Amino acid sequence: MKANQERIEKHIKNLSHFTATPNQGTTRLTYSEEDLQARTYIKEQMKAYGLEVREDGLGNIFGRLEGEKKDGPSVIVGSHFDSVPNGGDYDGPAGVVAGLEVAALFQENRVKPAYPLEIIAMVEEEGSRFGGGLMGSRGIAGYLQKDAIQQMKDKDGISVPEAMKKIGLDPSLEMKRNPETIKAFLEMHIEQGPVLEEEQISIGVVESIVGLTQLEVTITGKAGHAGTTPMDRRSDALVTAANIIAKLPQIAIEEGEGTVATVGRHEVFPNGANVIPDKVVFSVDIRSSKEIHVKNVVQKVKDVINSYEMDNIQTTVEQSLYMQPKELNKEIRSLLKDSCEQLDISYLTMNSGAGHDAMVLSDITDVGLIFVPSKEGLSHCPEEWTAIHELAAGVEVLYETTLKLTEES
Repeated sequence: MKANQERIEKHIKNLSHFTATPNQGTTRLTYSEEDLQARTYIKEQMKAYGLEVREDGLGNIFGRLEGEKKDGPSVIVGSHFDSVPNGGDYDGPAGVVAGLEVAALFQENRVKPAYPLEIIAMVEEEGSRFGGGLMGSRGIAGYLQKDAIQQMKDKDGISVPEAMKKIGLDPSLEMKRNPETIKAFLEMHIEQGPVLEEEQISIGVVESIVGLTQLEVTITGKAGHAGTTPMDRRSDALVTAANIIAKLPQIAIEEGEGTVATVGRHEVFPNGANVIPDKVVFSVDIRSSKEIHVKNVVQKVKDVINSYEMDNIQTTVEQSLYMQPKELNKEIRSLLKDSCEQLDISYLTMNSGAGHDAMVLSDITDVGLIFVPSKEGLSHCPEEWTAIHELAAGVEVLYETTLKLTEES
C-alpha cells in the first residue's frame, strides 16, 4: 500500500509552523505555547484517523485503534515532537507524521487489527528545556519518579508540573506504562548523518544504538569588578571552566573507538561585561558504542574537573542521563528487512550514533528503528531536510511491518 506523499508533506509543513523562531528553524520546547499548538494539531489528526486520544502524566500523546484482542498488548508507532533551539522540521516530527500516516492507511484500508495499534508523540526527547533528554520515554519505562519530576526545572526555575499545568496538562496522571500492555515499538527517524544519501539507499535498519551520558558541571568562583580586581586576586569561574573544557576533546580522542565528547551548552553568571563571573554551568555529552569507553571518559572528565578544585574555586558534577549501548530486537529487525524486500525498497543495516526514545523503550518491549536519508547529513539546524518520497518509503516499511505485528499470532 502506497503512502500518501501529499498528506505526509502537509503534516510536516503544518507542524513546522509551530515554532518560536520563524524563518530561523524550529524551536519547540516542551510545554511551550508552540508545544500546545503542535499537540492540538497532532490530537486533531489522530481523531480524524479514528483513534481514541489520551495524554499521560508527562504529556505524551497516545492515539489508539482498538484491536480484536481488546486486552491485548499494543503495537506502538511514533517518535517525539519537541526540538532543539533553531533545529529542523524533521528530527522527531518525521517519525510522528509516519505514525499518523500508518494510522491513515489502516483507516483507508479498513484494517481491523488483532492487536491494538497506538500512535505516539513523545515529549522532551531532546532535553532542550529540562535537561537530560529522553524524558517522555523514560517516564513510560518507569525510570522517573514523581518526586524527581517535581525537582526537574528549566533555566527560569519552572518545574515540569508547573509547566504542564500552564498548557492544561495533568501531572497527576500515571506516566509509567505497564510493559505487558506493549507488544512492540517502531520508530522512524531521519539518519542525521550522510551514509544513506551517499550510498543512495532508502532505509537504514538500525541494529544498535550508542551508549551515552550527560553531565552537568557547575564551577563556582567569586564575582568582582573587572577593572579593580587584580589578576592574581581573581576567582574567575569562566576562566576555570574554559581551561577544563579545552582538555575534554583530547580525552575522547585518546579513548578512541569512535568515542566523542561535546560541550554543547553553557551559562555564565552574572553574565555582565564588567563583572568577573562567579558561576558557570555547562553540559558534557559523552558517547561511545561500548559502555567501558563511556565509563572511562566519565571518570577522566571528573578527574580533570576535580583537579581545579581549590579554596576559591568549587566544582560539582551531576550525571543527568546515563544510557547503556542497546542492541535492538533481532526478530523485528528481520521483519523490517522482509518488508523492505517485499516492497523492493533498498536498505542496509547500520548503528546509531545518536540517542533515541527507541533505546529507552527497548528495556521494556521489542523495538525496531529505521532511518531515512538526511540531505548532506545535516540535522539540528534549519537546513535539515529529507525528501518526501524518502519519508513515504519509510512509512510503507513501517506500515507493512505494523500489519505483521498486529496480526493474530
